[in-house]
Amino acid sequence: MSRLHPSSQAMQRRSSRDVPSLVALSLTLVLWASAFAGIRAGLTGYSAGALILLRFLIASGALLMYALVTRMRMPDRRDIPAMILLGFIGITVYQLGLTYGETSVSAGTAGLLIATVPCFTVILATLFLGERFSVWGWVGLLISFTGVALISLNGNGGLHFTPGALLILLASFSESVYFVVQKRYLRKYSGLELATYNLWGGTLFMLIFLPTLWQELPHAPLGATLAIVFLGLFPAAVANLVWTFALSRTSASAAISFLNISPVFSLIIAWLWLREVPSALALGGGLVVILGVLLINLKGKVSVRAEQPAKLAEAEAQPQVLLLASEEVSTPIN
Repeated sequence: MSRLHPSSQAMQRRSSRDVPSLVALSLTLVLWASAFAGIRAGLTGYSAGALILLRFLIASGALLMYALVTRMRMPDRRDIPAMILLGFIGITVYQLGLTYGETSVSAGTAGLLIATVPCFTVILATLFLGERFSVWGWVGLLISFTGVALISLNGNGGLHFTPGALLILLASFSESVYFVVQKRYLRKYSGLELATYNLWGGTLFMLIFLPTLWQELPHAPLGATLAIVFLGLFPAAVANLVWTFALSRTSASAAISFLNISPVFSLIIAWLWLREVPSALALGGGLVVILGVLLINLKGKVSVRAEQPAKLAEAEAQPQVLLLASEEVSTPIN
């Protein structure tokens, strides 16, 4: 495991008894976990494209008001193309995969599949960032993808593959790419600033669904519309503000570890809100995925102490830390 800076260790000790940070982390966890059920509720009255656009028009408006009130700095002009690209990868592609996938996959199952983000991140970090992972990390990766295979099989009327699972895995992969690409910009912008810029950039691509939304909005059930308003205001906008507050009081590694239990909350919320009960196959596969992810997070990182002295000095100057445990994190919206 990578060594923690003394300030990070102090933050972790403080967070263990810091009630406001625990409340903020809990609220973020619940809001992000509720998005999977909220999407399914919105799909009862809207097509996937119209839902995505309405949700992110609301979220963009809410974050625009926050940016104006707090006088948030705007990105440098030369970084705007990168912000739009990051928005396309981390917001547009992610939301398209997740929302279209949930037209045939239950909310709880979607939450379990999205838990594979650390698995894809391990692969990308190894290929493009020079990260090194232990044998246990690769074992965890294999275990997680075994769980994905189980989740993707529908046991109703015999075992057969659920196509929507591929779209949700695409969303998970796009989020991992987002983590890799955004790393250089997190040295320049805060997590909240970057998330805000990217959300605005991603919303631009969703405007292709404007004619569809214009047709569906007047005839949509009130319950579906309210579900989308909730998605735009809370999992998309408010959760990012609360997440930023939590990161200001605790280390990102501790916060991300806390969020690893999000799939469990997704299942509970889907049951309470939609009365969805996951199949035994999906539930078993989800437990296998979570086991693999925990193994990656706890045992996957190669210790810096094992490196040669020259590499150790370089690591001290510019730490090669697993993306999901970096000290500044910008997370795409569920």
